[in-house]
Amino acid sequence: MSSTSLLRPLADDLAARREQLRLGGGQAKIDAQHAADKLTARERIALLIDDGTFTELGIHGRPHFSQRAMDGREAPADGVITGYGKIDGRPAAVVAYDFTVMAGSMGMTGELKVTRLRELALTKRIPLIWLLDSAGARIQEAVGSLFAGTGHLFREEVINSGVIPQVAALMGPCAAGTAYIPGLADFVPMVRGRGSMALAGPHLVRAAIGEDVTQEQLGGSRVHCRKSGVGDLEVADDPDCIEQIKRYLSFFPSHCEQPPPSAAASDPVDRADKELLDVLPESNRKPYDMYEVIRRIVDDGDYFDLKPQFAKTIITCLARFGGRPAGIVANQPRHLGGILDNDSADKAARFINLCNAYGIPLVYLMDVPGFMVGTKVEEAGIIRHGAKMLYATANATVPKITVVLRKAYGAGYYVMCGRAFEPDLIVAWPSAEISVMGAEGAVEIIFRKQVEEADDPAAKRAELVDNFRKIIDVYVAAGNDMIDDVIDPRETRATICRGLQMAAGKRVERPFKRSGVVPV
Repeated sequence: MSSTSLLRPLADDLAARREQLRLGGGQAKIDAQHAADKLTARERIALLIDDGTFTELGIHGRPHFSQRAMDGREAPADGVITGYGKIDGRPAAVVAYDFTVMAGSMGMTGELKVTRLRELALTKRIPLIWLLDSAGARIQEAVGSLFAGTGHLFREEVINSGVIPQVAALMGPCAAGTAYIPGLADFVPMVRGRGSMALAGPHLVRAAIGEDVTQEQLGGSRVHCRKSGVGDLEVADDPDCIEQIKRYLSFFPSHCEQPPPSAAASDPVDRADKELLDVLPESNRKPYDMYEVIRRIVDDGDYFDLKPQFAKTIITCLARFGGRPAGIVANQPRHLGGILDNDSADKAARFINLCNAYGIPLVYLMDVPGFMVGTKVEEAGIIRHGAKMLYATANATVPKITVVLRKAYGAGYYVMCGRAFEPDLIVAWPSAEISVMGAEGAVEIIFRKQVEEADDPAAKRAELVDNFRKIIDVYVAAGNDMIDDVIDPRETRATICRGLQMAAGKRVERPFKRSGVVPV
């Protein structure tokens, strides 16, 4: 054996290179990241990926040789860390933009790395998680007509959609076209006061339209989790963000051909909660909190709320029944009586499509007075928006369970998976009112003239309303086999759990089509 080793000095050199590259933009930039209450890209990956399971790809990436504007510039790993590992024991791919390196801007080599990872995630059928903290496209490289060859990122994200879960976490800025990464992702958590996304940053907005705004005002978590609906969840900080990603993924299979992962359940499926008997107020015009119902029927009272601060008249959350994941679509009478408007229809439709894509059953908790009316919502296209929810519910082939708690009026009954929309089980509480409209509305339309001409209009109206209430009776629907059963509210959890167990093997045949024409 030769006394001089060929590989030892090369291995030592490799180790030194790796150590240097892991510092990203250097200690000063790392300190600046920490000073901004942000973790570094590598620290975020360390929290997300199980210890000892991360394999990094492309650590030696640098500005591409063809990019003359970058001559002499250092950009360790080209500003983005890519690789794969395990999250709670299951394989996943992760992309983390490194803000310490040229503000995490996306260069040509970096995009080649991410393209490689997107291909890996799709072909191996594993979730793809983006940890976004980036100034957007690297202008030094992107300006010019070579831009004509870009854009694969977004097309491939669409191809991956519904095949593998895609998470885009806003842990810093995400500017310009790269904002479509979260725009096309399944789940978008945003760190409060840190994460932001906008099609143009403040400088470009000022140059284009003369508007002076901060990054936070333009596209912070308050904007996107409360007003636009692009974001799904506001989180406190980076560790909380990582924890919510893990929690979200726990409900989903690794890809669309796997069943959703069941969990061991200690909460008995036949548990009855007597408090449900007191949840509804004495008048059907009074509000109550649907979250109280959800807490009392799901496993251990635990649920994962999506878009909780957006379109509050409807609730969309993930939970488990007897260990089985399910998506809950529930009207929220606490806000505007639970009426459906443009945003709530969009929110529900997107959630239904998400659950259907990954085989997650749907549970509808219905107490809906119908859709908002008036010139304002008509001009804003409420028919088109409501049609999205109609389409999503009709299109969903996963197990569907419907529980009518109180009001089920008009088209609201349809979009919340009424009988015609193929629920595998549809039941109602004794308080259910299934009708094209409530008794008060019917009297106003049909008997307005008689009420006005009566000696005592108030008494006449009350008499007619009482008569109508006799025909808006849940036992009429049950007696004509239009719902499967009237249940004691205390039986709600057991009914849903058994229904989901019954429907677990559901198979639905649909006529051939290239694709439906979705009313987007």
